[in-house]
Amino acid sequence: MSALDRSAPGQRLPVIDMARGAALIAMFGYHLTWDLADFGFIASQTPFSPGMRLFSHAIASSFLFIAGASLVLARRMPFRWGAYWRRIGIVAAAAAAVSIASWVAFPDGLILFGILHCIAAASLLALPFLFLPWPAALGAAAVAASLPFAVASQTFDGPGLIWTGLGTVEPNSNDFRPLLPWAAALLAGVGVMQFALPRGGLAALARVEGAHAPARALAFGGRHSLLIYLVHQPAFFAALTAAVWAFGPPSAAPPAPDEAPFRAGCERQCLGSSTSPGVCVSACGCAARGMKRLNLWDKLVRNELDAAEKSILSHLAADCVAHPN
Repeated sequence: MSALDRSAPGQRLPVIDMARGAALIAMFGYHLTWDLADFGFIASQTPFSPGMRLFSHAIASSFLFIAGASLVLARRMPFRWGAYWRRIGIVAAAAAAVSIASWVAFPDGLILFGILHCIAAASLLALPFLFLPWPAALGAAAVAASLPFAVASQTFDGPGLIWTGLGTVEPNSNDFRPLLPWAAALLAGVGVMQFALPRGGLAALARVEGAHAPARALAFGGRHSLLIYLVHQPAFFAALTAAVWAFGPPSAAPPAPDEAPFRAGCERQCLGSSTSPGVCVSACGCAARGMKRLNLWDKLVRNELDAAEKSILSHLAADCVAHPN
């Protein structure tokens, strides 16, 4: 019987909650940067810089890794199927709520498969590996990380399969974390925790008590991470909206230098369709941000978009005219 199987049911490790709380703090920083750019308080291209993209990937990976480690820590023998399905159901319901809220607030950036959707689906994928030796989970993580680069195909570009991550394009979404390769981080969490626990890992983790106030605050956030995740963006938007009401809208930030040729051509074409100049300026800025978010900007600038990517640009432009801000 392993150390994990002998542990008391319901035991929580403060260090896991603290790690999840620290990931929340990092997420707050990234999302607040995004919101400040969306409201015009900082340059619109800031969230799309290479550093910020890397930051967002690190945050998502940390949440998924912790979710995988938590699956192992929650395992008991005999396996508590009710607790497992209840956990999956709660995350899936929260993911559905995020999709509905994004459809209402940002229909042009609909979240159909974001971080919560990925956690729920990857947790299902990880189920058999909870009963296998740790190399199986780490091997599956390696496969999950490499598959999108090995078998990417336009067959998976449709809305019914784009969530797999095996397609060649990304949807216009404010949060897109496809199952592959992102499930690799959760599977890695499963494998690493399975490796560590029989080798004194449980005792080592339990020694981190987090008695100081900052650690307790992080642990509190980690224990309520799902609720905090669901409410933090509405809270940020409410605060920024109140700031605009109180102090007026920020002065428009100048467009990035690399956007000037695209915006000029976009605005000429837009004005030719009898759209008002103000809407055209906003819509073309929106289209530029969207192409950067989809990692298609460099190909657009080099005029290397394929037919599918040109179709994405066309739909994005139409969405931006309808919802320019």
